Amino acid sequence: MPRNVVVAQSGGPSPVINNSLRGVLETCKRHPDKFGTVYAGWHGIEGVLKEELLDLSAQAPDEVALLRVTPTAGSIGTCRYKLKKEHAEDFDRVIEVFKRHDVGYFFYIGGNDSMDTANKVSLMAREKGLELVGIGVPKTIDNDVGDSEFKLIDHTPGYGSVARYWLNTVAAANEENSGSSPADPVLVLQAMGRKIGFIPAAARLADPGRELPLLIFLAESNLTLEEVHAKVNETLGKHGRAIVVVSEGFNIPEDVLGATRDAFGHVQFSASRTTVAQVFVNYLNDKGLCVPGSARGQVPGTDQRGSIYHASPVDLEEAYRVGEKAAELAAENQNGQMATILRKRGSIYGVHYANVPLHEVANSERAFPKHWITADKADVTDEFLAYAQPLVGEDWVSVPLLNGRPRFTRFKPIFAEKKCPAYVPVGYRKKK
Repeated sequence: MPRNVVVAQSGGPSPVINNSLRGVLETCKRHPDKFGTVYAGWHGIEGVLKEELLDLSAQAPDEVALLRVTPTAGSIGTCRYKLKKEHAEDFDRVIEVFKRHDVGYFFYIGGNDSMDTANKVSLMAREKGLELVGIGVPKTIDNDVGDSEFKLIDHTPGYGSVARYWLNTVAAANEENSGSSPADPVLVLQAMGRKIGFIPAAARLADPGRELPLLIFLAESNLTLEEVHAKVNETLGKHGRAIVVVSEGFNIPEDVLGATRDAFGHVQFSASRTTVAQVFVNYLNDKGLCVPGSARGQVPGTDQRGSIYHASPVDLEEAYRVGEKAAELAAENQNGQMATILRKRGSIYGVHYANVPLHEVANSERAFPKHWITADKADVTDEFLAYAQPLVGEDWVSVPLLNGRPRFTRFKPIFAEKKCPAYVPVGYRKKK
């Protein structure tokens, strides 16, 4: 007998996350003997806890197809709620909801924390008498899921698109900087990425020939502001202008930034009272530039992880295929696995889709390879370019328009009938 499905998303979205969702949904429909109704946890695991299950099987095929070019997570929502081991009630509630709705398959789209959650839920369900297949679907623009040897996963869906975003942003910024350099010789751009440098490193894709006065300061560089100031002035002395890309996780004390943390414990740099870019601008202007004019800054926000117009067609294809692979793994009852992308050997880019145990991913941590940072700690190497360039693609994504406005997926609010008592997640209860 077919068993029902719940798919949910967690953490920050990406331009291509909905295409992984589409891959799961459309593949499940191809296996009616295995999969019954496909539900989405409305706003991630929170929707499961609250028994808010959006019926995806009841949605129009045209709306499902539009998931390909619908960015971020608006179609089914995401969350930053973490199932903590000390909150046993939350785990019990998830299993209760799954039992009442005859759920036999659980897909969780997200990063390391999500892979850990998918694994824990499937194991605990079986302990409590529910045969549940838990499958992970990787997602993160930071590209920090997996290991530093790239054996578990080569790259995560979402990264190719944010890399392309920064390629395009720096290319356009160069036009601005070269034109306005007599008054504003230094332009500081802040990139997402917390403590890992894959996103700011992608700025070099805009200038693989190293012709621009481009400096890239990763969090991993461990430079001081004084050293940054010296390198900027050195570049100004050679070129008369400089484009500076800095990681939001550059080593500025959190109390200086006034940064907050999300429910996963991650620093929210975009919610801080000041920004790393502004600290850079202030420092450079206070210490002085060796040419006339001032430094100015620009801080792209969540559009880095949400712009479908900069999305990589390679990333879109791979996001779909990894969702498809996840559903195929579930159809084979391969519990506790994550669908993964592995790069084929050779000079011509290609990938294949495989699987790795969830517990291996959850307990791994990727770092930006040190040998991909140049000796002066102000750039990245050609080896990084060889890794990242194939991920950005060669064409533009076509987004359908209606009266000049983008036409994104709009699911109807068709929810499963609630069968469980009302519930407040443990993390949201007021402490007495």
